[in-house]
Amino acid sequence: MYEDSYTNRLRKTALDMGADLFGVADVQNFDDPAYAGNDPRGIMEDARAVIVIGVAVPRGSIESLPKGRAEYTNTLMAGTATIRIIAFRLARLIEKEGYKATIVPTEGSEFGYWYADRETLMAGMSIKYAAYCAGLGNYGANHLLITDEFGPRVRMTAILTDAPLKGPEGPRRPLLNEDCKDCMKCVEACPAAAFTADGEIHRQRCAEYMFQALGGLRCGLCIKVCPK
Repeated sequence: MYEDSYTNRLRKTALDMGADLFGVADVQNFDDPAYAGNDPRGIMEDARAVIVIGVAVPRGSIESLPKGRAEYTNTLMAGTATIRIIAFRLARLIEKEGYKATIVPTEGSEFGYWYADRETLMAGMSIKYAAYCAGLGNYGANHLLITDEFGPRVRMTAILTDAPLKGPEGPRRPLLNEDCKDCMKCVEACPAAAFTADGEIHRQRCAEYMFQALGGLRCGLCIKVCPK
């Protein structure tokens, strides 16, 4: 009962502060052989749960692409600032209960800092996978999380903690969103050919397009064309 009530208290705080999504994933989910990313316990050895917080990205910033890339990028950064404030508040509340908490970077690189591995472009852990395990959505062909309410138009961050929080129970939904199988609009729209219809992703192509061709602005076309 403690786990449920404590998790619900944190959820209410996040939603009251403006979050649109809140979920919890047990770190044991990252032991799944199908997961190919980094283990969050490589960051916090005694982590027990990952809290995922998300906000919806305003449609106006997406529909104006590609002409409005500066506005789109600025809107994304505003979303990042919002969820960072929410995550910081939750982290402080968790630590007031006697547990530990740390906030996972939303981006691999921003403001001149690199959070991801420069060679592999992989983060310390996958927020998308944590969100999937938390029941917030599943993966699209564009390798983004597809949520039920907002599709891929979300901005997310995560909190690692050793607090005993309650995640979803029962079987998970399929890893790949079923509607993607007959769509592939995102694959066709990607100017960098960063992913393929058979599920392969070329992270370096995406990064080179953003940081070289666009000078650091975000692209967003795979999100714009998604019908979800």
